[in-house]
Amino acid sequence: MLLDKPVCADNAGTWCQRVYDLTSNDWLSRSADWLVAKPATILLILVVALVIRGMLHRGINRLTSGSAEGKVPALLRPLKERAPGLLGAPLLSERRSQRARTIGSVLRSLTSFVVLGTAGILVIGELGINLAPIIASAGIAGLALGFGAQNLVKDFLSGIFMMLEDQYGVGDVVDVGQANGVVEAVGLRVTTLRDTSGTVWYVRNGEILRVGNKSQGYAVAVVDLPLAHTADVAKATALAASVAESTTAEEPLSDDVLEPPVVLGVESVTADTVTLRLTVKVRAGRQWSVQRALLASIKTAFDSAGIPAPYPTGRPVTPTSPPSPT
Repeated sequence: MLLDKPVCADNAGTWCQRVYDLTSNDWLSRSADWLVAKPATILLILVVALVIRGMLHRGINRLTSGSAEGKVPALLRPLKERAPGLLGAPLLSERRSQRARTIGSVLRSLTSFVVLGTAGILVIGELGINLAPIIASAGIAGLALGFGAQNLVKDFLSGIFMMLEDQYGVGDVVDVGQANGVVEAVGLRVTTLRDTSGTVWYVRNGEILRVGNKSQGYAVAVVDLPLAHTADVAKATALAASVAESTTAEEPLSDDVLEPPVVLGVESVTADTVTLRLTVKVRAGRQWSVQRALLASIKTAFDSAGIPAPYPTGRPVTPTSPPSPT
């Protein structure tokens, strides 16, 4: 026996009227909104959200691609790039690729959070659930999580700004206080360095208070030349300038030197040593190789010219005779 016709079945164009015409069932007609309309609306919201999220992710992926082919990713073009000119194509490509991937990952996570979060709120609204207690609970949970994971949040925020500002990247020689060496990887939470002894250091981005990048712009090779107090300072200065100029004019050093060497003169005088200082402006990251080459050349020239080096204690060591037996 059929139940009485529900009142909503008299409203033309409603789901209640349509379901009643198909089933002649009172309960199904009155529940049509829950059984048909709301699920259809929720499904539509989810489909639209996933489509928008997929389109945004695809656009971000296109903006971050291109570094493998040697091109600057479109995402990095508006941002300042401090990559040194000494980096070869493979290393420069890896630097750009890693930076683009990391920034792209942040953007994808942000778009997913916004799109799916908005979709979730709309779905909850369709279900008729009061959002006020949920939002209040989420706020309290977020506050507690923020206090508990503040170091993690600090690391991530620091990593994001380092990426955006390109403070350093793969291949740079940096001093971050806790460690110094060549950057091997830059992540949102941790920066990986390898020092001169081969030790790998993992430094949390939030703990980096200052960064000294030795691979940006240009560098200065500083060469200190110790002399004995009996040395002719004027002769040593002229010889150092001549040798440095001729050494830096030859390949391969000539490719790294940006300006002629400058002999600054006497840098310091101690009880044991008179120190001359010479500087050369070179390409970023090449100061150490230029410094070693100049030290070797000038040392050889000083030895040939008879310019004395300082004794370790400031004076020759006179051997003493052993005490005679009594």
